[in-house]
Amino acid sequence: MNIANKISTFRILSVPFFIACLLYYSPERAFLLNLALVIFVLGVISDGLDGYIARKAKIQSKAGLILDPLGDKLLLISAFIFLSPICRLSLKFPLWVSFIVISRDLIIIMGAVVIYMVKQNLEVYPTKWGKLTTTFQMLSVVCVLLQWKLAILIWWPAVIFTVISGFDYVKRGFKILYAADNRRAVN
Repeated sequence: MNIANKISTFRILSVPFFIACLLYYSPERAFLLNLALVIFVLGVISDGLDGYIARKAKIQSKAGLILDPLGDKLLLISAFIFLSPICRLSLKFPLWVSFIVISRDLIIIMGAVVIYMVKQNLEVYPTKWGKLTTTFQMLSVVCVLLQWKLAILIWWPAVIFTVISGFDYVKRGFKILYAADNRRAVN
């Protein structure tokens, strides 16, 4: 296991602590919101760091192709679930925002499983739309954790990029599946 994969694993292992901070938060335990923010920001930093290290040291691995996006998905899905109407914060994501973000990620995950089952191989590469989506989703979570009243100015672009990237990934997924079907039909 290389250093980039260890960083991704750290991000995955930090998710339960992030969730616990949000679950046990109350105005009397305000420090938990700050701790959740610190854990989330460390997760964001680790997301950039593991990719940078893997590219610079040329240590990209199959495990890293799974661990890195898995860490991102777990951290972001957790944030959008636990910063939705179920949380005790005054500023939280509307249910429809969380629904769009989580639905896109579940569709991508299910698509990846189908592609893997059909092709017996899966290579995961982020697109420019995916990177923009992740950036704005992460910024949105930070804004909500900070209870920034203008967070809506960040989560609207996050939602728009989420929808665009969702359609883009679905289109790419169908191309991969059709390419697999066409090769089999020819053979």
